[in-house]
Amino acid sequence: MRFLRAAAACALICTSFADLNPPTHDTHDFFALHLDPSTSPEHVARVLGARHEGQVGELVDHHTFSLPKERSAEVDALLEDLRARRKLRRRAGDHAAVLGKRSDGLDGILWSQKLALKQRLQKRIPPPVESRGSLWPSRSSVQEDPVAAQTRKDIASTLGITDPIFSEQWHLFNAAQLGHDLNVTGVWLEGITGQGVTTAIVDDGLDMYSNDLKANYYAPGSYDFNDRTEEPRPRLYDDKHGTRCAGEVAASRNDVCGVGMAYDSKVAGIRILSKPINDVDEAAAVNYGFQHNDIYSCSWGPPDDGQTMDAPGILIRRAMVNGVQKGRQGRGSIFVFAAGNGAMSDDNCNFDGYTNSIYSITVGAIDREGNHPSYSESCSAQLVVAYSSGGGDAIHTTDVGPNKCNSGHGGTSAAGPLAAGALALALSVRPELTWRDAQYILMETAVPVHEEDGSWQVTKIGKKFSHTWGYGKVDTYSLVQKAKEWNLVKPQAWFNSPWLRVLQDIPQGDHGLASTFEVTADALKKANLARLEHVTVTMNVNHTRRGDLSVELRSPEGIVSHLSTARRLDNEAAGYVDWTFMSVAHWGESGIGNWTVVVKDLKVNEFSGVFIDWRLNLWGEAIDGSNQQLHPLPNEHDDEHTIEDAVVATVSIDTGETKTEPPSVPTDHIERPVNEKPSSVEAVPTATAPAATTGADEAAASAAAETASSDSFLPSFFPTFGASKRTQVWIYASLALIIIFCIGLGVYFFVQRRKRLRNNPHDGYEFEMIDDEEDGQALNGQAGAKRRRGGELYNAFAGESDEELLSDEEDDEPYRDRPGGEAGGLLEKSRDPEKHGEA
Repeated sequence: MRFLRAAAACALICTSFADLNPPTHDTHDFFALHLDPSTSPEHVARVLGARHEGQVGELVDHHTFSLPKERSAEVDALLEDLRARRKLRRRAGDHAAVLGKRSDGLDGILWSQKLALKQRLQKRIPPPVESRGSLWPSRSSVQEDPVAAQTRKDIASTLGITDPIFSEQWHLFNAAQLGHDLNVTGVWLEGITGQGVTTAIVDDGLDMYSNDLKANYYAPGSYDFNDRTEEPRPRLYDDKHGTRCAGEVAASRNDVCGVGMAYDSKVAGIRILSKPINDVDEAAAVNYGFQHNDIYSCSWGPPDDGQTMDAPGILIRRAMVNGVQKGRQGRGSIFVFAAGNGAMSDDNCNFDGYTNSIYSITVGAIDREGNHPSYSESCSAQLVVAYSSGGGDAIHTTDVGPNKCNSGHGGTSAAGPLAAGALALALSVRPELTWRDAQYILMETAVPVHEEDGSWQVTKIGKKFSHTWGYGKVDTYSLVQKAKEWNLVKPQAWFNSPWLRVLQDIPQGDHGLASTFEVTADALKKANLARLEHVTVTMNVNHTRRGDLSVELRSPEGIVSHLSTARRLDNEAAGYVDWTFMSVAHWGESGIGNWTVVVKDLKVNEFSGVFIDWRLNLWGEAIDGSNQQLHPLPNEHDDEHTIEDAVVATVSIDTGETKTEPPSVPTDHIERPVNEKPSSVEAVPTATAPAATTGADEAAASAAAETASSDSFLPSFFPTFGASKRTQVWIYASLALIIIFCIGLGVYFFVQRRKRLRNNPHDGYEFEMIDDEEDGQALNGQAGAKRRRGGELYNAFAGESDEELLSDEEDDEPYRDRPGGEAGGLLEKSRDPEKHGEA
């Protein structure tokens, strides 16, 4: 008994010691597993010999396990085997039961990922040219309007604002460039200051001991994922970014620095940017405290270098969907992302899988004079812009330290939190707004700027959209008023087209390769989709230099989304592999009609590409909200397909003059550039019948034919098939080989026939005359051949019509395969004496 007590005590001590010294990436490998609800994580840990580290944030049935590095290889092999079994089960479908179940119970592992620490996310601080102190003018150099300055002073007096830098916070009230601010003071005068709303700053920490923030700091919604502590306070010398963003949202009304947009709201800190993290940490971070944290402000993303194309992993994507479906008691977490600072490097926010997510509100920047800063990225996924650095000034806010302020905060990093602050004010008067309602009211109340710059399109619902400005700048007063009266939207519905196979060379220069898909009213009715919000296009394009590519999407209403733009620094020898682009430009459209994707290779050079395939995805409001289910969580197989599964797409050479053109004949491309789309078999697409054409269509087709003719290396009477010279060489070489093969085959059969006639022991004729009755019986396969006619070659096909020989259907009488394959089986069948009457 003493021994048992001692053993139990030892086990307790060892367990406590293990808890004090948790596994780290230095000594252990970590795995994330998605388990069937009936599978116990403790059982999985026991079978794998691993330690169960717990659930992945708020993702139900997702768990983390760790084990010593020396055992990692065998678990890797086991998980790979399980993946192979799952793949076989998917292919087997209804027959999956024949595979049987594992005796160890690990069939309950539905998905697995080995985790790695990564430093892949960067703060969206201003580029160096914008952050030099010499660019920030002294207050004396800013000429304020005396009347506006007095108005600001009266507002501060009325509201009891005594913060020393409030007069420098031009983004709240601009007394110099009148009208160029967030129009927020009128909301404060109504007593709307953000009570009851919490914004989580997902960043490099938050100084909860700053006198400007501590009154509004929300500890239960805060956590440090870098150092595994409850307090996400800044620890590194450059951990200042998150504190400055937090001050923009919720700096208190006091005597320290300035005030935040929603100065009576709460602010939480979630620290992830100061050290490398894995996907489990990031997934947990974007769901942390999601029943109390209403808004997640994220001023970071992949590098804005004009070369990177990166998206969150499946765990993080699942966490974001989990957030919009379950956060805020089902109303949905609101994710606000800074658009990015890479415009000077030709970067585009559609190359960022965070900012081009339909679950994100992407915010670009505008400077204090209302101009577009040189750093702020443009894209079709950008919803609005908000004020930030540029034009000789920056955002004035809180800094790390008890009473420290900052006058140089900027970049799209500063624009995002200001939009989050405006939404905090809207939620304080209308907490039942869903994540999609938040996007609607931002779009509805945004104010277009620089409408003369030629970048604006008027949308179906009468709004103006620009890739540079989104729907315009945030107007906080209008936003809050709209929130008060807004009718909540119905649940989200969606429509996915089939994969559309193109497999065509992309012409270089101004012309592009266009592919069109028609969405019918019946298809959208079946999908329960009433009107559009977001449109996404998932596509595969091979290219030997990615930066040369651009992609446009043209809607049935004539609105054009520039899904991607050329990037001069992007030398990646790859194109787009299952990459999803997003646009908010088609908001409010019906979706019915022809959607066209145009891929262009803008540089005439030695680099080339092939448009492989694409898929159109429409997202919007349901027709019948009571009948609409939630969208499933993202799956690793969502984009899985093979070329032969795809529907042959209608394609044409786009001249930029017409919206629709007749299709040309698709051709196969065997020699693809570097980044091939995985596929088991190369498939040759078949031509589709041309649709009825208009006069403009015929002219475009004629122009395309002339272009194709000029590109031909053959005399004009040879068809070019609309293909490049390289492809024409391949086509005509293939035809020549086929002709040579057929001639050779004919010669072979002629020689064999001559030999057979010389060696035939029967009469000197090959066929015997038969009467109509016998002929009919033979053709119907009823009586068979009662006599041998002209040798074995004839007998091998006796009783078979041409149609039967070419049919895939089974014969009336089954036959067994014999050595020699199918022909041998047919020969054996013809010789069966019981079936053919031979003695």
